[in-house]
Amino acid sequence: MILVTGATGTIGSHVVRLLTERGVPFRAMSRRELPGGVRADFDDPASLARAVADVDAVFLVTVPPVPTADHDVALVTAARAAGVRKIVKLSAIGSGERFDGATVGAWHLAGEKAIEASGLAWTMLRPPSFASNFLWYRTAIQAGEPVPNLTGDSRQAVVDPGDVAAVAVAALTGDAHDGQRYDVTGPELLTFADQAAILERVLERPVGTIDAHVSDGLPAEVVTGIGWARAGGAAYATDHVPRILGRPARTFEQWARDHREAFAAAP
Repeated sequence: MILVTGATGTIGSHVVRLLTERGVPFRAMSRRELPGGVRADFDDPASLARAVADVDAVFLVTVPPVPTADHDVALVTAARAAGVRKIVKLSAIGSGERFDGATVGAWHLAGEKAIEASGLAWTMLRPPSFASNFLWYRTAIQAGEPVPNLTGDSRQAVVDPGDVAAVAVAALTGDAHDGQRYDVTGPELLTFADQAAILERVLERPVGTIDAHVSDGLPAEVVTGIGWARAGGAAYATDHVPRILGRPARTFEQWARDHREAFAAAP
C-alpha cells in the first residue's frame, strides 16, 4: 500500500492517476474529504497515524504556509511507528546551496535530513520550476495582461509535472532508486520570456511579460530561492528523467499544447 500525500495537488494528482492506471494499491491523503481516501492533517498526529496504517511507502509532499520541516518530521515520526519502509519526498532544486548568506531550500533540506536519519529507505526528488506554474496566470493571459516575471533573464530546465510524478512512481514501486537524490528537470533551458513566447505561439494570442520584484511579504526562504534562481543557480538540465523513464523528458511546448484549452476556456 502506498500513501500519497498532497493527493489533489500539482504532482500528487498525477501520482494518483499513474498508480490507478497501473492498478497499484494506494491511499490518497488530503485535508479535505476524498472518495476512497483518508482525511488527515500534518498537525494532527492521530490523523497521520490513521493515514500511514498498513502502508509500505509514502509519497511526501508538504506545503506549509510558512516554510518549515515540521510537517516532514511529523510524517516521519508516524511512518516509523507504523512500520513504513520507504519515503519518496518532493523537495526542490538547489536545496542546501548557499546564496546571499542564506541556505536555499533550508526547510526542504531539514526535512531531507530527518528522513535520512529515520532509518527508512528514501528517494529525494528536486525539480525546478513546473511548466504548470503558468496556470497561475491564466486569468491575466485571457485578459491580455502581462504576467509577472520574477526570475529575469535566468534560465531553468522547466519540468512537466507529469514527468516528476512518473519518476516518483518509479521510486515508490521499486528499490532501484533508494538512497538517491534526483534533480528532475525538463530537457531544455528556458527563460520566463521564452516560456511566454512558446505559450503565445501555441495559444495564437499575445502573452506578454513584465519584470517584477520579489514581494517583501514573502517568507525569507522563498525570497532566497527566487534570488538563487534569478542569479542563474538553476540553469542546468539533467538526464534523470530519460534515464529513469526510458523516454525523453517532455518539453514546455508539449505541456502547453496539452493544456491549451485551460487557457482558452473562460476563468
